[in-house]
Amino acid sequence: MRNDDFLQSPLFRSADPEGRAHRLFDYRAPYEGDAWVFGYGSLMWDPGFPHIEAVPARLQGYHRRFCVYSYRYRGTPEKPGLVLGLDRGGACNGIAYRVAASDLADISTYLWHREMGNGVYRAAPRRLRLDGGEIDALCFVANPANPQYAGHLDRLQVAAIVSHAVGGRGACREYLLNTLERLRAMGLRDRSLLAVARLVTALDEGRMAVPALPPAPADPEHF
Repeated sequence: MRNDDFLQSPLFRSADPEGRAHRLFDYRAPYEGDAWVFGYGSLMWDPGFPHIEAVPARLQGYHRRFCVYSYRYRGTPEKPGLVLGLDRGGACNGIAYRVAASDLADISTYLWHREMGNGVYRAAPRRLRLDGGEIDALCFVANPANPQYAGHLDRLQVAAIVSHAVGGRGACREYLLNTLERLRAMGLRDRSLLAVARLVTALDEGRMAVPALPPAPADPEHF
């Protein structure tokens, strides 16, 4: 089981007082065998867990959006960045990973500490459409009730944050470009992310003024 260096640091580990880290796949019956995980952001280009196969998939009813503040991975407590979440409405193309039943406990723990800090995501099964039919997969959906939810930002504000924020896993713009490159390699376009990328370039070149940004919530010691 692979573990990224950032997961070894207490800086990046989620609190788990109720021992839920190994239970993300508990919605499935024990006899169901292999499971699926949906990647739509960094999980597309850096899943970090073993998988049997990775195939294009489409989730209906949610879209990919920079709507989660990042204080560790792609920003700092003083200058938070943004990472992607699944927000309600539209549809999202990504990657479905099939994972072996024998690996589910380890993968659950890994994903808990990577994705589940402070309840900013809700982990739940959602129906995905594949070329060969439909499956249920574990998805990480943004929680609008969480203080880290940044869905109130407009696209120019998002671009202003993405253009400058840097965290323990690198620059926020690198996160954006890696996601776009993975989608491009799959023959896909995300018009919203491409629009953010164009605005980032415009801000870099001084063709647009940097917008006012609302204060981010207090540092939650994760993400």
